[in-house]
Amino acid sequence: MARQRNQTNVTNEMRKRTIVVSFFAVLCFVIVAANMFRIQVLNYEENKAEATAIQLREMELSPNRGTIYDANGKILAQSATVWTISVSPLESDEEQHQLIASGLGEILDVDPQTILTKLGKKNYYQLIKQKVDKPVADQVRQFCQDNKISGVNIAEDYKRYYPYGEFASTILGFCGSDNQGLAGLESYYNEELTGEKGRVIAAKNGWGLDMGTDYEIMSEARDGYSLKLTVDETIQHYLEKQLSLNAEKHRVQEGAVGIVMNVKTGAILAMANYPAYNPNDPYALTNESLAAQIAAITDDTRRNEAMSQARQKQWRNKAVNDLYEPGSVFKVITAASALDSGKASLANGYYCKGFKEVEERIMKCSQTGGHGAESFKQALINSCNPAFIEIGAAMGKDIFYDYFYSFGMAEKTGIDLPGEQKSIYYTDETHTTVTLASCSFGQSNKVTPIQMITAIATAVNGGNLVTPHLVSQLLDSDGNVVQDLTPEIRRQVISQQTSEIIADILQENVTSGNGRHAYIAGYRVGGKSGTSQKLDTPRDNDYIASFVGVAPCDDPEIAILIFFDTPTGEDGYYGGTLAGPVVGSLMGEILPYLGIEPVYSASEQNQASVTVSSITGYDITEAAVKLQRAGLKVKTVGTGNKVVSQFPAVGQKVTVGSIVVAYTEQGESTMVTVPNLLNKSPSAVATTLTSRGLNLKEEGAYSGNSNVRVYRQSPNAGDKVPMGTVITVIYQDPNYTE
Repeated sequence: MARQRNQTNVTNEMRKRTIVVSFFAVLCFVIVAANMFRIQVLNYEENKAEATAIQLREMELSPNRGTIYDANGKILAQSATVWTISVSPLESDEEQHQLIASGLGEILDVDPQTILTKLGKKNYYQLIKQKVDKPVADQVRQFCQDNKISGVNIAEDYKRYYPYGEFASTILGFCGSDNQGLAGLESYYNEELTGEKGRVIAAKNGWGLDMGTDYEIMSEARDGYSLKLTVDETIQHYLEKQLSLNAEKHRVQEGAVGIVMNVKTGAILAMANYPAYNPNDPYALTNESLAAQIAAITDDTRRNEAMSQARQKQWRNKAVNDLYEPGSVFKVITAASALDSGKASLANGYYCKGFKEVEERIMKCSQTGGHGAESFKQALINSCNPAFIEIGAAMGKDIFYDYFYSFGMAEKTGIDLPGEQKSIYYTDETHTTVTLASCSFGQSNKVTPIQMITAIATAVNGGNLVTPHLVSQLLDSDGNVVQDLTPEIRRQVISQQTSEIIADILQENVTSGNGRHAYIAGYRVGGKSGTSQKLDTPRDNDYIASFVGVAPCDDPEIAILIFFDTPTGEDGYYGGTLAGPVVGSLMGEILPYLGIEPVYSASEQNQASVTVSSITGYDITEAAVKLQRAGLKVKTVGTGNKVVSQFPAVGQKVTVGSIVVAYTEQGESTMVTVPNLLNKSPSAVATTLTSRGLNLKEEGAYSGNSNVRVYRQSPNAGDKVPMGTVITVIYQDPNYTE
């Protein structure tokens, strides 16, 4: 019995143990299963990402930002190769961390402690420095080789570079440190220029080391598209030179703008602002005096605010971002609208007594004593305010604004630049008799310079409203055209006949009216001046002086708008006086460059230009005959019989009757002193220069008018120049009042 009880106890004990073991086995299984459920189901995405991070390594491939070319293929903006330096803490030797930190810190000018902190991270990528140039990257590479350092990565990247510095800066804009376009075309076309990033996914083994290219997946980066502009580098150079020279001469306080447009297509051939900035260093202020004033501000908040405002103003493109009252330039639009609508004709007559009363408000004419009786054409040439008040009233607000809208003055032009402003204007509902009167001669409504020149282009190109644009094509990295971006004509605004009449009147205005300072012999230049008061400023003498020119008026090709904001120089503030000569000088440079040949009238034959041909190697008598046949004279220097050199050089354009100096002996050119020609008459200028063996080029007011006098010359009086040098003089009519 005792043995039986013992066996029973053993059996019960074993059963208990089996139950306990089974319980714990089941419990462990449940725990494991629950944990596996958590890992594989509940935390699946998190664990998958962690496993992938351990097993795979992903790197981005940066695309090359597209290049910006001018109309002739010259590079205006491009991406230069730079390098990004990073470290991989898990792939570096911890014992070398101090060496890496100190070495990279010295080469890259980075705080070594910052590098050491990043090396302490438990990952595969820590950025140390971007935009490192090749010499510095080479130093890093050599440092790693010399010290057998692993875990330091040198990756190729790009930075934006503008080879011409300040040139066309407000057109091009600039990029930030991440190659993101922040202004200008760089911003507007950022998506097209940027391209698409690529990437490399590499597999790693259990020790975290790359398993080789056989285990890599690569998606190539697509380089950004390049831009081919309508802007011509040569014409842009002409514009920037003239704008800068004259803005400084006239002490312009609020900047200056110049635009050159193809009136038939809307293509912008040049656009400039003064002052400009350097897109290679856009945050540096070009106005050194202003920079010094801001630096002197002791309060950090005020100094930072002032710096931010100054930079924003520096980057601002006044041609599209700023509004102004265009003044008398707008009379061209009023005149075209009145003629086209039939509310005026060339047969209309007006009488100006120097002012006109509109609902008990006196509106004055620039001619204090009045113009007296005048025709429609004379009203535009005289820029007569009272006459244009009558013209506007004849149309009425409904017709006036039908054309205002149709000319595009109430909408953005659609130019491919960021931040284009919308005009501020009275509508046909808000107009009164007084506001219609002032708007008819160019005050009260505010538009942008790009709107104004686009409307002028419409008035002279046959009546078609075009879209101004700066980019003609998108190109791929091989130079193939991806997309043609030339916009179509938007609408017909006025008739061809009306457009031709307006162009004829503008040409007469330059020949004998208030646009005479833009006259260029041989070219049918038309134009209109504008002098508008800035009514929203606290000062009484704030004016905008502007002038718009078109040429050739028998078949208009280009329009030029020059705009000086708040000139304070001794020459006053009138658009015809200040901006008119600039337009004339630009026409004299741009039209020949574009291959538009001059056609001289009988009265202009003495101003016709010829190209100097080669006489080097000729007998002196043969040289003289050759030059005489071309309408040129010869002046011999030396005792030899054959010409060994000449001045002006072969290919230079000079006026008929100019002197070519023929040297018959080797040696330096004969130098002469430039005389002071200021305030001299055309005949006195010709006599003075001929006596010194210097040649003459005339610009500005028509030189056939004996009243004109020189108000500027280049080179300046007192300069030493080679005999035969061409001296350019610009005339003004001192009896002319604007």
